[in-house]
Amino acid sequence: MIVHDSSKVGKNSSLPADRERRILDRLDRDGQVNATALAEEFSTSEDTIRRDLRELAARGLCQRVYGGAVVISPASTPIAVRVGESNDRKEALGRMLATLLRPKQFVYIDAGSTNLEFARVLPHDLPLTVATHDPAIAACVMGKSAVKLLLIGGSVNREVGAALGGRTMREVAGMRPDLLVLGVCSIHANEGLGAFDADDAEMKRTLIQMAGSVAVAVLNEKLESVAAHKVSEIDSIADVVVEADAPASAMTALSERGLRLHQAAPATH
Repeated sequence: MIVHDSSKVGKNSSLPADRERRILDRLDRDGQVNATALAEEFSTSEDTIRRDLRELAARGLCQRVYGGAVVISPASTPIAVRVGESNDRKEALGRMLATLLRPKQFVYIDAGSTNLEFARVLPHDLPLTVATHDPAIAACVMGKSAVKLLLIGGSVNREVGAALGGRTMREVAGMRPDLLVLGVCSIHANEGLGAFDADDAEMKRTLIQMAGSVAVAVLNEKLESVAAHKVSEIDSIADVVVEADAPASAMTALSERGLRLHQAAPATH
């Protein structure tokens, strides 16, 4: 569910209150709105709706896209905060993600709190070569006796919790992992993959170009949302791990784009 900032809603707004509420309700329910459909519903012009959506976007309540607007991903908090959130759900995603692994693969694990849970549940006896630029993920993998670890260095971005920048990019440039486990802040069938940090988005684009195959594991709130920096189109990934109760509309949209979907077991509380 979208949590609206009450200080932004209804203040300094030229939108009629009822229309604003109904647009936000549609975003909350469906994750996106279409300007043409809203114009028909409200018996007004598309230009009026587009102005409405621009105003809502300026107040941080949605993200404008071609033809309408979509919700903004809530995954914009620093890694230190996200590591302590929804760990049971992330663990369930990580366990399903681990079923995609094969012995002796070269696996690159991107930064992220869900990927950290994936690293924690990696089997101790599965022979892999694992590379990462995330120190917390590296610390988890260190304890896996059958795994060869490659830690990528550089200046650590405290918000992302991983090394980023030129040195890091140079270190990964020659790598060709069989599988990239990508961390994403948002995923949308039409708008692609997103991140909130520009350097992080650039790193992800580089990793995608290197990898033989790309998999992501995403919480429900990241589905059908966007983030500030686009990483890539949706067809850059092959496998998506979703929660047991992931919205059917999001799964259908991703499946129709040719992605392989894997539903995790229900999270244990």
